[in-house]
Amino acid sequence: MNIKLIRQIPIVDFLLAIGIYPVKVTSCYAWYYAPYREDEDLSFKVNKNRNIWYDFATAKSGDIIDLAVLVYRTHNIPKILKMIEQAAPAAPLRIRTFVPHPQQSAPDRTQLKATVFQNLRLELLESLPLLSYLSKRGIDMEIASQECWEAHYTCHGNSYYAIAFPNEAGGYEIRNPYYKGCIAPKAVSFISQGQTDCVCLFEGFMDYLSFLTLRKRERLSVPCYGADLLVLNLANNLPKALSRLKTYKHIYCYLDNDDAGRRVVDMLREIKGDAVHDMMETYPLYKDLNDILVGKKKMP
Repeated sequence: MNIKLIRQIPIVDFLLAIGIYPVKVTSCYAWYYAPYREDEDLSFKVNKNRNIWYDFATAKSGDIIDLAVLVYRTHNIPKILKMIEQAAPAAPLRIRTFVPHPQQSAPDRTQLKATVFQNLRLELLESLPLLSYLSKRGIDMEIASQECWEAHYTCHGNSYYAIAFPNEAGGYEIRNPYYKGCIAPKAVSFISQGQTDCVCLFEGFMDYLSFLTLRKRERLSVPCYGADLLVLNLANNLPKALSRLKTYKHIYCYLDNDDAGRRVVDMLREIKGDAVHDMMETYPLYKDLNDILVGKKKMP
C-alpha cells in the first residue's frame, strides 16, 4: 500500500485498531486522551471530515503518518507504513468507529481498554526485543526480570507481547517499544518491605525500575533504605493511595520534574505537611529518574 492510500485510512479506525478509543464523539470530531504520552486532560482531537488530528497540549497536528511517528516512536517511514497497514488496512476496514449509544454515557478509559485485551498469558521476561528496549532505557536486567513479567495477549484478533508490571488490583501496566498502556483494572502497585515509617513514591513503573537500578549502582540519594515502595501508575491515581500514604511518617517523592509531579507533592503536603520530602530536588537537571540513567538532561 502506498502513502496516498495509507493517508486515506480514517485516523479513528487506525486508533481503534491499536486499542485507543474515543471518550467523546460528535458528527465531526472524536476526542481522546493522547495515545503517545500521558494525558489527563482529553486534549487530543481528530477531525473526522478532514482526517487530521490536533494535540492541544503540545500544539502538534498532522495526518495518520505524523501520528504513527509519535505512536511508534520512529521516523522510519517504510516501517511506519507497514505497521499502519497491518493495524488498519484501508479496504476493507476490519473495525468501525466506536459511537456511544445516545442514552448511555461513553465508558471511561479504563473500561474501554478492558474490553480489547484478551487471552492474556504471563511468562518470564525473556524476550530479546523487550530486554533490549529496557537495556536502552538503562534498566538493570536482573531487576527487570525480578519485577516484571512478559505478557502475551490478543487485541482485535492480533497477537502482541509486552513488558507487564502488576498492580494490586490484578491489572498490569504494559509497555513495549511501540505501545504504552494498561490491562485493566487500573490501580496502584504496592511493594511492601515491612516498613511502618517510610515509603518511596513513584509515578510510573519505569521510574520504579530506574530507582532500583540507580540505588543498586549507588547513583541516587536514598535517605531510607528498606522503605516500602508505591507506584501510582498515573498521577491521577493519588486518591487511591492516600489512605495508605497517610500512615507513614516519611513520604519520599521520586516523581517527574513537571507540573503533574509538583501537584502530587503539593496535595500530599496539604495532608502530611513536613512528612513529605520532595526528592526531585536531588535531580533538578533531569525530568525523571530514567533520564538520569540515560543521561538525558532537561532543555534549559
